[in-house]
Amino acid sequence: MRILFLQDNSRLNATIVDHLRAKGYIIDSFLDGKEAYRAIDDGYACFILEVNAPNLGGIEILKKIRDYHLEVPVIIMSINSDAKLQIVKEAYNYGCSDFIKKPFSIDELEIKIEKLCNVRRDVIQLGHNCQFDCKKGLLKIENLEKHFSRKESLLLSIFIAEKNKIVSFEKIKAIVWEGNHASLESIRSLIRRLRQKLPSKCIETIMDTGYILKDNSFSLPYNLMTEAQTMQDAVPA
Repeated sequence: MRILFLQDNSRLNATIVDHLRAKGYIIDSFLDGKEAYRAIDDGYACFILEVNAPNLGGIEILKKIRDYHLEVPVIIMSINSDAKLQIVKEAYNYGCSDFIKKPFSIDELEIKIEKLCNVRRDVIQLGHNCQFDCKKGLLKIENLEKHFSRKESLLLSIFIAEKNKIVSFEKIKAIVWEGNHASLESIRSLIRRLRQKLPSKCIETIMDTGYILKDNSFSLPYNLMTEAQTMQDAVPA
């Protein structure tokens, strides 16, 4: 599903974009309101707009969207302040679908997107008789089940979205720790725990850069996966 995202704070923009892309969304992000406005007819299934974007604010863009797209969900973002109540009223008067006040958790934004767009992303098919339930944090490979913590689930979701691509330490920190401080050892520790629950050697370390999930990681026969599992602890992070 394709989303237009307007947020002028570059750090917040990048953090949210990385998180949503890891969940499989196609995101076109903008820092400038006029640039976002020029793209509103490019076939988006959802719009997320910052009220105070430079050059053209989210409310003005919302008005233009509703001239042509009456049903497409539009989420308006603004700071959490009683002084902004008038903006909330104005946004709903012009047809916004939902409103989110900063600061907010990325999970809250994702829930709003899923609800408004009727998105079902609970289960991702990874191969023959292999699937990952993001909501439950449960990987099923034939009759084998592996349970994942929230951080492990987020990390696996990143790898699935970026399969065969390098996932940097910075991206892992931005999404899994939502931009908060995380030491390199914390990331490596999480990688080690994830490796213990996945087929052998499916996560490759790229020295001083990050990690790659190999494209055919979940295509091995079940018996080879279970045999290889005994060697997991020997794989360095």
